[in-house]
Amino acid sequence: MSHTPPLGALLRRYAAGSALACEPVDQGLLNRGYRLRTTRGRYFLKHHFDPDTADPASIVRQHRATQRLADLGVPVAPPLPGRDGRTVAVVGGHAYALHPWVDGRHRHGAQLTPDECARLGALLGVVHASLERVMPARARAAPAESPAPADTFALIDDLLARVRRHRPADSFDELARHRLLERRTLLERHADRRPPHGGPVGWVHGDFHPYNLLYRDDAPAAIVDWDRLGVQPRAEEAVRAAAIFFVRPDGTLDLTRARPYARAYRRAAGATPSELAAAVHRVWWERLNDFWMLRWHYERGDTRADPQFPAASALVVWWTREYEGVSDAFTA
Repeated sequence: MSHTPPLGALLRRYAAGSALACEPVDQGLLNRGYRLRTTRGRYFLKHHFDPDTADPASIVRQHRATQRLADLGVPVAPPLPGRDGRTVAVVGGHAYALHPWVDGRHRHGAQLTPDECARLGALLGVVHASLERVMPARARAAPAESPAPADTFALIDDLLARVRRHRPADSFDELARHRLLERRTLLERHADRRPPHGGPVGWVHGDFHPYNLLYRDDAPAAIVDWDRLGVQPRAEEAVRAAAIFFVRPDGTLDLTRARPYARAYRRAAGATPSELAAAVHRVWWERLNDFWMLRWHYERGDTRADPQFPAASALVVWWTREYEGVSDAFTA
């Protein structure tokens, strides 16, 4: 669905000049972003569109967090205040924020040297440690329970039925059916390995992956998209991020790169090997029971995540087979 931001009304709220050009930024599955050039410079205009995170109070909390992190030297791009001092502009019922434009590029794990992988892990550890300093005392509520196999079996049956009904059948349907049947067999075999509640919780970025980190030359320039900022098991974010940064196209995990990343993360975050081992188990189980890409495709008719499905669906099969090696890479 196309959307044109109300540039005139928005820019009147900022000392940012008049618009000269505004182009959509393609990357990103949820919120909308625009590359904006004005008579005063270049900016990133963000339209907070995701209904789960677009309320102004949540956005303000994100903005305050990034400003405090910037004050500590963490590479972020805090929003610019408007003429009224506010960082959220609500126009026509839509929430927007204006950020300085950050020149940079995204880099996948395969593009990082082992030393750069260590720097990546240390960066995430610093983020977690810094959030502990700048955010309010976190709630002590227990983390959510891990997925129950019975619920997953029901979901698999429902998705298989949707695959059968899809016409005309295509190669995506064929792969989806194969992976669903394969996953059901895996889950039957490992149903007794459901993990307990998660480990130590803390404030986390919530969505740390290659498209939310910009590099300038070889150094991280800005961590962006803080919409999922929240209180979760910290080490699980480190494992989830590694499973995105270091997954290969064939669905295997590059453990040579994951190892220095994990070691540096533990050191910077003050996390123990046992904490990482428990996180590896919980994220593996989460992946074993997760079908969000197929649910987007078959329940919502949203195909934006389809290109990620082949590698992501293969990863959990490989991870199950190589479980001990993966655990060792995060704990040794």
